[in-house]
Amino acid sequence: MAKSSPRKTQSANSGNEYEAVGPETRPIDQTRVLTLLTEGQMEERGLLPYSSNYSFLVTLRDGEVELPGVYKPRRGENPLWDFATGTLCLRETAAYVISAALEWALVPPTVLRDGTRGIGSVQLFIECDPDIHYFSRQEDARYATALRRLSLFDFVVNNADRKSGHCLFGDDQRMWAIDHGICFHSEYKLRTVIWEYSGQPIASGDLQDLAGLQECLETTDSPLNAALGELLSRPERTALCARLDRLVAVGRHPLPPAHQRNYPWPPI
Repeated sequence: MAKSSPRKTQSANSGNEYEAVGPETRPIDQTRVLTLLTEGQMEERGLLPYSSNYSFLVTLRDGEVELPGVYKPRRGENPLWDFATGTLCLRETAAYVISAALEWALVPPTVLRDGTRGIGSVQLFIECDPDIHYFSRQEDARYATALRRLSLFDFVVNNADRKSGHCLFGDDQRMWAIDHGICFHSEYKLRTVIWEYSGQPIASGDLQDLAGLQECLETTDSPLNAALGELLSRPERTALCARLDRLVAVGRHPLPPAHQRNYPWPPI
């Protein structure tokens, strides 16, 4: 996989150029990545191990370049008692939509499309060392900004399962967040291993970004609302806005509620 893995040409969760492999290696921007994920010819490479739902490693090609992706078909989702059946792929995609709207680039490019096994989410595959995860890097200053933002992001999207292993530290020297299939519930569900920022003031730049997201969500005909309207129910979108409003109003990283399970299991 190494020679077909996309490489970011910029770091610090800010650039948007990737390196793709085809007849020749070339940089491609995020728009091209999304087009490849959405329209590229999909070829299955195999079933990914250790997933609670069916996840396939795939290659996306357009005749000139190719990218590796992770395809999670709707019909491979295991039913859950508290999340509507067949919605996990929608939530995966909505998490990317929020990450992109914030311009924090935490979630790898992700789209919803009809693939080899029907409708599902397709996400850019991130080459990384699976033995390196959040607990390995939580005190590494290089990732401080990304991890602080991730703690806020998880509150906004109401992530019910932020395990340490869902933080990938890629060969591109940046952090990526994956596995967002059980986010956006209308009831509070946050379970995460990232609580060390609790009660701390939100950095001014991050607070401005959150306020910008809040403004977009308040604009009825915004492209963001149009995208989320295809992915989340009305109660879920209402709850999303309420969490964001609370976060901006308080201006501090959220505290774990008392008398409630606040950590996922297993933590890695």
